[in-house]
Amino acid sequence: MAASSALGSAKALACSHASLLAPQTQRTVVASAPSHRTSVRMRASAAAPAEPKKTVWVWTESRQVMTAAVERGWSTFLFGSKDLGKDWSSTARINPLFIDGPEIFNGENQKVAVISQVSSPSELDLVQPDNAEAENIVIDFRGGWQVIPAENIVAAFQGCKGTVLAVSTNSTEAQVFLEALEQGLDGVVLKVDEMDDIIKLKDYFDRRNEAKNQLPLTKATVSKVEVVGMGDRVCVDLCSIMRPGEGLLVGSYARGMFLVHSECLETNYIASRPFRVNAGPVHAYVTVPGGKTSYLSELGSGKEVIVVDQNGLWRTAIVGRVKIESRPLILVEAKDNSGDDTYSIFLQNAETVALITPDTGSSGRTAIPVTSLKVGDEVLVRKQGGARHTGIEIQEFIVEK
Repeated sequence: MAASSALGSAKALACSHASLLAPQTQRTVVASAPSHRTSVRMRASAAAPAEPKKTVWVWTESRQVMTAAVERGWSTFLFGSKDLGKDWSSTARINPLFIDGPEIFNGENQKVAVISQVSSPSELDLVQPDNAEAENIVIDFRGGWQVIPAENIVAAFQGCKGTVLAVSTNSTEAQVFLEALEQGLDGVVLKVDEMDDIIKLKDYFDRRNEAKNQLPLTKATVSKVEVVGMGDRVCVDLCSIMRPGEGLLVGSYARGMFLVHSECLETNYIASRPFRVNAGPVHAYVTVPGGKTSYLSELGSGKEVIVVDQNGLWRTAIVGRVKIESRPLILVEAKDNSGDDTYSIFLQNAETVALITPDTGSSGRTAIPVTSLKVGDEVLVRKQGGARHTGIEIQEFIVEK
């Protein structure tokens, strides 16, 4: 959301637009959220930008938190005392904002935001998007309810001109506000005195930023398809729906991960399960956020994996359940175009298990079932460093075969 010209310079000073990051701890005096209730209104705008950056302001009594936040790109801080703001400004390049009752001012005494406490439906009704009283609205949700009120605010302020932030007392609350109704509020005021919350919120923003990047995928030619014996294979059920052409990166060797398709395609014999990837045996690697790998056997409810599509675009998804069952396996090996590297994966020998192909081809297929796979077929792999320590890529000599 864009700021009006009247407050443009003030917002430029006041806002730290994070590429998705987080805050930390030590003591000074900050005013508590004012109890005065203000009716806040905004003017609707004709058009809203598609993906606005999120804003993070930090409200803390800790100089350590201030230092950690500045190091992570957040430079806007709320103070209840101008003396404190000047003191901190002398040791770090920050944008100090000052709380005065239900209003927030910058160093030039220009009003840049208003604070509104919301602890009941009637107080929520006072926050309306039909008047330009203030460009920046800071909402302090009280009374225990956060998710539904935040969703109501997101819905009400769609297409409005201004920035709506919520006071968050930890990184978990911040994530709730940033994801309300998927779009989320425009930002958060992180009111914390612990560095851990800064670190966790930064990690969250980092993961969101990474998800906008593409992973380079390369073609590999199948060189071997062999039915082997029984093994304990892992079905990974996600809390997200996958689309055709999406799956998980899995492999026997970390140096080459196959893109295994989800069970999102309809068949005549079984209903589709677009949340599931029949990923392979317990020993196999799977790619997780942060450039790391995990063993399939280590996954469980609440863990995160990355879902990758045919073009290398990826996103983070939460594991809802893992099923390990004994099933017949098939071994697939493939070589890259240079012929120097061989990659390997074991998969359940079933028609619903498939590897994603480099292009759809004339048939329109995005994946080939392992039961139809033959030598010479092309599949997608992700090439990366093979040496790993607790899932982290390291530089060392290693042989995997």
